[in-house]
Amino acid sequence: MTAPLDAYRSWGGLAARDSEIVEAPDWIARPGGHRRPALAYGNGRSYGDSCLNSGGTLIDTQTLDEVRAFDRETGLLTCGPGLLLDRLLNMVVPAGWFPPVTPGTAFVTIGGALANDVHGKNHHRAGSFGCHVRAFELMRSDGQTLLCAPDINPGLFAATIGGFGLTGLVTQVTLQLMPIRSAAMEQEVLHFDDLDGFFALAAASDATHDYTVAWVDSLASGRHFGRGVFFRANHAPDHGFLPPATARGLRFPLQPPFPLINRATMRAFNWAYRHSQPRVPAPRRVPYRPFFYPLDRIRDWNRAYGPQGLRQFQCAIPMAEARRTVEAMLRRTLSAGEASFLTVLKLFGARPSPGLMSFPLEGATLTLDFPNRGARTETLLTELDRLAIEAGGRVNPYKDARMSARTFRASFPQWRDFAAHIDPGFSSDFWRRVGGG
Repeated sequence: MTAPLDAYRSWGGLAARDSEIVEAPDWIARPGGHRRPALAYGNGRSYGDSCLNSGGTLIDTQTLDEVRAFDRETGLLTCGPGLLLDRLLNMVVPAGWFPPVTPGTAFVTIGGALANDVHGKNHHRAGSFGCHVRAFELMRSDGQTLLCAPDINPGLFAATIGGFGLTGLVTQVTLQLMPIRSAAMEQEVLHFDDLDGFFALAAASDATHDYTVAWVDSLASGRHFGRGVFFRANHAPDHGFLPPATARGLRFPLQPPFPLINRATMRAFNWAYRHSQPRVPAPRRVPYRPFFYPLDRIRDWNRAYGPQGLRQFQCAIPMAEARRTVEAMLRRTLSAGEASFLTVLKLFGARPSPGLMSFPLEGATLTLDFPNRGARTETLLTELDRLAIEAGGRVNPYKDARMSARTFRASFPQWRDFAAHIDPGFSSDFWRRVGGG
């Protein structure tokens, strides 16, 4: 039984409007029986409107969550698109396997990870999620079910990985997992004083560590501008496997009438967070969940941004322009009087994705998020878009709720090649905004 329409939202707080909700088995039984354009909906963890389809049909995939095959010798897993990464982890980690790429939350579906070609802290080593997808089944609105792989329907394979769910309904995914010898991580925490310190640490760490990421104090100015904390880690070699632990922690208790994220609260948080991190950069054994999914310990944490939700911005900047552009973006945010709760900086590697519309490119990626304050927030984000495009970079579509068609097309000049593969029976709020679909 499907949830009420109000439950179908993006993580940034955008709501489905005038959408027909259909459970995936019902849509599969009669794919051509719905006049409205369709779109698959997983767990709603996209920040913007790429998971919404106002005036159309949302296909709820949560019932397609079965694991259909798992080879414990080879790590090859086949599952339905509605399987949550959280559940997959509890199954495969005790068996000595791990997702080759994971985003910053375990509450995404495998179908959503494919549709957005998500990346993680190990992009410099492993590339994006799509690099590890071996095959999938795709059901088109005309009733065809197609097997897609690098050498089978390769055009649809490339268009569906990172294709925002617009090429049809993925009904099955085969993923190659990676072997691990422990459920623990060997993590090092290093403080840096400025952006030059970050780029030096990142360049050195990418050669020695599978996972790297940095938190930046977005409110620091003057001689402290660009300071932050750098995290790097590898899977521990011999720490063993503890019983699986759920990622579900405390629930954020209420929806406040105004944003709790502001400059005053963030100054206090940034000070406390920075000073809570170890000052001795010795390796420490830590469980994998708090390393990969720190915010999953607080359910519905997005409520802290108030009733208007949040707007997240993420860009990828080629390395030649990365240092200059990141500084310009952080200074522009400071001058706008905004406070970003999650200011994340890392390097992307050179490994290409098989996805035609994949977001990462070799260089640096900066993520910022802000309470949605209407025109004030829009003005800042438009300026950040401009800086990204002028640097030859791109803006992340699945983190976006408002970029212009011009920004999208400058970010992804191959968008017309992608559009040729869109299922005519599928659309989304995002695509109608940027692609004219």
